Amino acid sequence: MEILLIVIFVLGYLAIAMEHSLKIDKLIPALAMMALLWAIIAVTHMDVFEVDTISKTLVPHHLEGILLHHLGKTAEILIFLMGAMTIVEIIDYFDGFSTIKTYIKTTNKVKLLWLFTTLAFILSAIIDNLTATIVLLTILQKIIKDREMRLWFAGLIVIAANAGGAWSPIGDVTTTMLWIANKVSASQLIIHVLIPSILCYAVPVIIASRMKIFKGYIEQEVDVDVVKSKFSSVMFYLGLGAILFVPVFKTFTHLPPYVGMMLSLAIVATFAEFYSNRQFSMAGATGDSQHAHHSPVHKSLSKIEMPSILFFLGILMAVAALESLGMLFNFAGVLEKNMPWLGTELESTKISDLVVMLLGVGSAVIDNVPLVAASIGMFSIGTDEPAWHFIAYAAGTGGSILIIGSAAGVVAMGMEKIDFFWYLKKIGWLALVGFLAGFVGFVILRDFLLNIAH
Repeated sequence: MEILLIVIFVLGYLAIAMEHSLKIDKLIPALAMMALLWAIIAVTHMDVFEVDTISKTLVPHHLEGILLHHLGKTAEILIFLMGAMTIVEIIDYFDGFSTIKTYIKTTNKVKLLWLFTTLAFILSAIIDNLTATIVLLTILQKIIKDREMRLWFAGLIVIAANAGGAWSPIGDVTTTMLWIANKVSASQLIIHVLIPSILCYAVPVIIASRMKIFKGYIEQEVDVDVVKSKFSSVMFYLGLGAILFVPVFKTFTHLPPYVGMMLSLAIVATFAEFYSNRQFSMAGATGDSQHAHHSPVHKSLSKIEMPSILFFLGILMAVAALESLGMLFNFAGVLEKNMPWLGTELESTKISDLVVMLLGVGSAVIDNVPLVAASIGMFSIGTDEPAWHFIAYAAGTGGSILIIGSAAGVVAMGMEKIDFFWYLKKIGWLALVGFLAGFVGFVILRDFLLNIAH
């Protein structure tokens, strides 16, 4: 029966990886896979287990209890993401991201490249790499009219956005998963992954800035649009500040991150309603009566990406099904015994650097969310072990190697109609060089920090 479950999981995984070829949204196989796996476990009365983190053994458990346990852990991630998405949509409602355009005051190609990639690196650490990519590509389309030139910028923005999301607990779904699962703390994640992430985006940009295509100036003048709302800047900085407040809230209260995100959402929503009502009241009684009852919060909630939320629900609960059977735990034992150990002897974990590298490269081919979810279920090691930080870096940045390897890449592919093979030939090798540079940087930094600790 376990073989049947593995076959279903592999087929579902393939359908997710080939969503563009099959033209079926990946949420469909994810939800189907999740439902089938749990249904088979229930109907055949298979034994389910929970990993005892102290003794590192499998402890038998009731199906209802283990299902509720995994649903609760998954719900923490989903509610957190919904809160973050809503805050971003509220910022967009007030055209807050137009504030970024005020920083763009040059037509020099190299300076613009560094400006856009640095903004992508910083923004993705706060509002996630997908949203940062959408925002910057929208601005890019208004500044650079030459499509070939714009494709190069878009490719390097994808690399920078993925690198920026890897070092922040709120910058990428995978780092958020590790943070909420208490595998990493915000401070230690930043200490261990920030420098490798900087190398991951800076090295490709340094190489690209010396290429012929980035010589000279863009032909058209920078056109900074007029800000649509006078509250744009306020809501932009308020929204970013509210999201950054979440790790601080968790540190002081030790409550799950979604609680802090709900508080941040409530604060941002309060200001949004106040500014919205004030704007309509200034319009006078002659304004459209429908506007008087319009809520920016309701509109923002209607625009959050429910397909992504449902995909995460499906894939995380599907991986949880295999975890509850002890499959991932046992597979980790096989890896530990058979994979060559390339890590430092000072490291208390026995997760090979080669395993982590393969996970990073694998995230370019298949979605990094199930890869990280599986690693959480496989490895019973403590909070802030270097291996978790390594996994956060590899899974977050490896997806840049292929255009379909990350959410940021997929959205760039859609917005700019980037050809798969064009990206592979022009940008893929730059992403690989950056990934390897950060990889080496991480190993050196890890060994240095471990030597200091000992």
